Amino acid sequence: MKTKIKNEIKNVLLVTIGVLAAGMGIKGFLLSSNFIDGGVTGVSMLLAKISSIPLFILLPLINLPFIATAYKTLGRAFAIRSICAIGALAFTLAAVPYPDVTPDLLLTAIFGGVFIGAGIAFAMRGGAVLDGTEIAALLISSRFAVLRVGDVILLFNVCLFLLAISTLGVNEALYSILTYFAAAKTLDFVLYGIDEYTAITVISERNTEIRERITIDLKRGATIYKGYGGMSGVEQNILHCVITRLEIGKVKHLIKEVDPQAFLFFHPLSGVEGGVMKSKGIIHHAGNNVG
Repeated sequence: MKTKIKNEIKNVLLVTIGVLAAGMGIKGFLLSSNFIDGGVTGVSMLLAKISSIPLFILLPLINLPFIATAYKTLGRAFAIRSICAIGALAFTLAAVPYPDVTPDLLLTAIFGGVFIGAGIAFAMRGGAVLDGTEIAALLISSRFAVLRVGDVILLFNVCLFLLAISTLGVNEALYSILTYFAAAKTLDFVLYGIDEYTAITVISERNTEIRERITIDLKRGATIYKGYGGMSGVEQNILHCVITRLEIGKVKHLIKEVDPQAFLFFHPLSGVEGGVMKSKGIIHHAGNNVG
């Protein structure tokens, strides 16, 4: 029970930080310069500019239907936190007197996006959302199998910014696109950090030497699994390990030192849990662990 209460307090603090940061990005930067963000928040901001309805009313009105629709799939706790978070953001925009930070349009676009992205990310880490874009994308992609969630979000924002060009003007729309990219990059950074994990797979005739260099020199765990050449049919060991993106250059250099002909590929991981833990700077990899 104490752990559950402690976690909920942590979630409330994270969501509160997220609401205040997003409010700063919207009210302290974007509104005075006639810029918008992407996603459902951007739709709310655009409608507020072309209608007489205040943003703090439009924001929950447009977001909440997506939260309500996703109630069954995402869970009661998530839905309640998200409703409270969006309501808190609407109240913040209406009541908190944020300063108009800078008249510089470039700084406004970049730092407005930074604050909004950080706000959304902190809210997500607290188990809530401030923007229903991904929920809307999930609902649409579930109905149309040819569309992935990322495709829906991209298409949604392309349409939004094209509409912004005709509504706000070319300059404002282009600055708004910059805001969106700044928000997206900041969101990724806050969620995954500078140590974003990357998986590396190595196929080499000198697999054993490479594995020893990785486990001994870099103090990283590695998993070995069996594979067969697609053309030769020869059995070979395939090395797989998880590193941070800051270590990619070091690992590539190490592998090429051992075997310049080694075949390797990387792909970013959206999350790592359970099988990896950090202890005194060493990553231990679960599975068929070697070293």
